[in-house]
Amino acid sequence: MSLLTGSANCIKYVLFAFNLVLLITGIILIAVGLGVATVYNEYEIFLASKFFSIPTFLIVIGSFIIIISFFGCWGALKENYCLILTFSVLLGIIFILELSAGISGYVLRSDAESLIKVTLTDSLSKYNNTKVDEVTVLWDYVQKTFTCCGVNSYKDWGSKFEDKLPLSCCSLPNGVVGQFSCTTNNEDSNRYSNGCLTEFSNYIAAHAVSLGAAGVIIAILQFFGVLFSCYIAREIKIRNGISGFVG
Repeated sequence: MSLLTGSANCIKYVLFAFNLVLLITGIILIAVGLGVATVYNEYEIFLASKFFSIPTFLIVIGSFIIIISFFGCWGALKENYCLILTFSVLLGIIFILELSAGISGYVLRSDAESLIKVTLTDSLSKYNNTKVDEVTVLWDYVQKTFTCCGVNSYKDWGSKFEDKLPLSCCSLPNGVVGQFSCTTNNEDSNRYSNGCLTEFSNYIAAHAVSLGAAGVIIAILQFFGVLFSCYIAREIKIRNGISGFVG
């Protein structure tokens, strides 16, 4: 027989429904974290370690949320004070961690360009046109994908190749047969005019924003879950005549 009546009984079922939503949000967090981590892994050489910490953090939080949601569902259905209290405390901790992760995502967006500039500049000198390695492959991939050249401009390659540029700095015109050269010549209309720093950092920053938005929005939903569960725990405690914190 239910110990709760009226509004408290209604909120009990709201809490149960909320936990089902919470389960879905946990899955969403894991999906967002994995998605962004997959994108970042493509450019691992150009990214600082902190770009990978937030996606990993969200994946871990999402996994804990899925586990915690079962506490909440079972506690709400059984009207178990200890389970609901445990759920409230754990959800409160997750709320703080998730909000921190969300804010960190927005901070990372602001720092993205300065962090990426350091790694791009450092890796530029490691570009090897005689012995192709992962740095060379990634630089060519980035320049082709973002239609850019160098860090700030094509002039960044001047100290390494003088008047010549990697072929990935130029768009290949139609109908070319045989050799094709990409140079710093001002008349070279095939050369990409923009540096890679702005476009690439904007792309990475946009994914950092998605991490921040996911963390903050879901944290707000969890805040209401904490309120619901605390209210239910209080009602159960009163009706059971439980004294003290855990009875």
